[in-house]
Amino acid sequence: MDAITFHEPPITGTEVDQLLGILDRTRSVLAWKCGGLDAPAMRVTLGPSAVTLGGLLKHMARVEADTFLWKMSGSRPTPPWDTVEWAWEWGSAAEDTPEELFAMWQAAVELSRATVAEALTRGDLDQPVDIGNDGEHANLRRLVLDMIDEYARHNGHADLIRESVDGLVGEDPPQREET
Repeated sequence: MDAITFHEPPITGTEVDQLLGILDRTRSVLAWKCGGLDAPAMRVTLGPSAVTLGGLLKHMARVEADTFLWKMSGSRPTPPWDTVEWAWEWGSAAEDTPEELFAMWQAAVELSRATVAEALTRGDLDQPVDIGNDGEHANLRRLVLDMIDEYARHNGHADLIRESVDGLVGEDPPQREET
């Protein structure tokens, strides 16, 4: 991944604009923390944790699909997730190149964005979504907030791992391109 596009949430706007803006910002931070590294750097761990930057990208690809495809529609997992155990992505990421990991994650993000945008043509954030727990329903707002929460937790991991790799610290890319 050569250039990281930083997404700054709008200062004003609707609730949808604000929440999706924050979600895209958290995605930008993960991309920045994982960007520009070779395969060995993507496999670095800290202390007793098995979490790696590569594992984070692959895990977040799965969580994007889990949240915005399967939970929203009530459908079953799609390849490669349909044939693997939960948490498979953490260990298997070591077998993937940084390019493959970014491509998988970026494809999942783009599909999530499209799925959410399409859902918003049918209703607002209060629309019910099937979260797959025996017909239990949440609303779209809850899924967006859950995804923001997931990125927030894992961006903290990415922050620490990246600092241990090459000293990169900070909240935002230094030469960010706001979109």
